[in-house]
Amino acid sequence: MTGWDAERSRLLTASAGDLAGIALENVVREYPHHESHWHVEGKSVATPRRLHPCFYGSFDWHSCVEMFWVLMRLLRRHSALVPAAEIREVLDEHLTVEALAAEVAYFAPREYRATQRPYGWSALLELAVETATWDDPDAVRWSSALRELSEVFVTRYLDWLPQATYPIRYGIHENGAFGLSRALPYADHLADRGEPRLRQVITETAWRWFGADQDYPGSWEPSGADFLSPALAEAELMTRLLPATEFAEWLRRFLPDLADRRPATLFTPAVVTDPTDGQIAHLHGLNLHRAWCWHRLAQALPAGDDRIPAMLDTARVHGQASLPQVVGSSYMVEHFLAYYALLLLS
Repeated sequence: MTGWDAERSRLLTASAGDLAGIALENVVREYPHHESHWHVEGKSVATPRRLHPCFYGSFDWHSCVEMFWVLMRLLRRHSALVPAAEIREVLDEHLTVEALAAEVAYFAPREYRATQRPYGWSALLELAVETATWDDPDAVRWSSALRELSEVFVTRYLDWLPQATYPIRYGIHENGAFGLSRALPYADHLADRGEPRLRQVITETAWRWFGADQDYPGSWEPSGADFLSPALAEAELMTRLLPATEFAEWLRRFLPDLADRRPATLFTPAVVTDPTDGQIAHLHGLNLHRAWCWHRLAQALPAGDDRIPAMLDTARVHGQASLPQVVGSSYMVEHFLAYYALLLLS
């Protein structure tokens, strides 16, 4: 175990209860709320809870799904550190057949085919695979309830990716690399069950979009509202598709000067000047996403690679910059940051 691995373990033990607490609050907090909603006729928009009887909290739909993933992952993997009975009760109240059927009805119409693409789609599939691969009686019931909505987004991916000639590379919800990376575990789960199409389409798309990339302009990061690093999201995705030695060579072409900590902007945490500004607050997410990516890249390289020490050191620095903001900050931070914290620490 590296020093950073030991620190991650310590931080998770210390913060799991707080992460669970903020997620429990978020999933039932209906307002303030942001809704991306198509108006196809002149009707007034229903309340968030009527539109989304399961995922109505945490400011927006995709963040609410992420908070349910936080609860599910903590309950599954770290139940001794969190209020397990309370989490099970909340999951039971929300992940019902009736509530999720209403979510299916909302997303099913064709005019909603791009809604939440791909960020919300992948968040739901991430929640689904965490639940579907857990041998627990409650999880079996929750997984069954989630299945139809998962199938909606699998179909969305299968329809969209062959038509998507170009990737979206900027560091917010539409980022293609992060969407593919988060969907891959569910795709693997389906492949293990004899349904390989999603895995095949994601793999083909990733290679078509990113396989030949070289000399990525990482010095252009960050943009002012990023919560994802476009460069590192792409590199992290490729860790899932290449063995260590081949990934090492791909990365050397993609970002050739990492051993020298260049470009410097990728090694320097973003500065958050106003956490109450919803766009500027995204930069806390960027710091934790970068920390997670640097850790993932270091894990994926062959032992002894000269880039690993810089990666692990930078992961630690970025984590230290924004982990203290997960709890006790503005709601513009609190409604989403616990997801990136747990992604990094677990």
